[in-house]
Amino acid sequence: MAITASQVKELRDKTGAGMMDAKKALTETDGDMDAAVDWLRTKGLAKAAKKSGRTAAEGLVAVSVTGTTGVAVEINSETDFVAKNADFQKMVGDIAAAAVGAANIDALQEAQIDGKSVADTITDKIATVGENMGLRRMEKIDGETVVSYIHNAAGEGMGKIGVLVAMTGGDEAFGRQVAMHIAATNPAALNEAELDSSVVDKERQVQIDIARESGKPEQVIEKMIEGRMKKFMAEITLVNQAFVINPDQTVGAAAAEKGAEIVGFVRMEVGEGIEKKEENFAEEVAKAVQG
Repeated sequence: MAITASQVKELRDKTGAGMMDAKKALTETDGDMDAAVDWLRTKGLAKAAKKSGRTAAEGLVAVSVTGTTGVAVEINSETDFVAKNADFQKMVGDIAAAAVGAANIDALQEAQIDGKSVADTITDKIATVGENMGLRRMEKIDGETVVSYIHNAAGEGMGKIGVLVAMTGGDEAFGRQVAMHIAATNPAALNEAELDSSVVDKERQVQIDIARESGKPEQVIEKMIEGRMKKFMAEITLVNQAFVINPDQTVGAAAAEKGAEIVGFVRMEVGEGIEKKEENFAEEVAKAVQG
């Protein structure tokens, strides 16, 4: 009987098996969904589904630059041990290379690596390694010059923190200094114009409340708020931050001195924003024994 795409998708969702494996299972069982699940289990191809509920907060960020385009991707695993595995690192590097030509993360999931989609490549790796993994995010940036930097490198172009800097003018050496600065300071935005207005409004209200608690005259309060907001912007916007290479200059001033303009950046850190479940060592060992 003919196997439909919707049947293949349903089986993949149930088992976590790869697309071709799911199709073969349905073909072998004449489209019987339950029998296809059992077929995959007997072949050891459905075990990835057991891992899907586990928190994957470790892993690697990889960066890749081709011409005037840079891309950063985060691929997660459950443990740092797997992140140090050569096979996992090769997969991460292959995904980063594929991401340069992908418009977004959905397109990247379908991009091909050695004749297999990225989604299926990850699923197969889950089945092989026995840990939950996932392609969490992807960001692209374009510029006249795009420079990448990896902090705490685990391999070529991958590590715990990845940074991309896009500039006009300047040179790669300066771009790398800026990328190192971004890795260290984690600015919220390039400049005031790119800051989320809700973040600015919230901080301004906090400073208004603090200033009014002082009981000082309104004209003094206004100056206090203005000064504190300027300090706030200097702390969280890249071009207004004190440059770690020379704290007497802002990043923006350093760029101007080098004949450069920073037009954008990406900073991606493994696991940021993921809530990790803490377990004691005994529980961890017991779970590992149980499989």
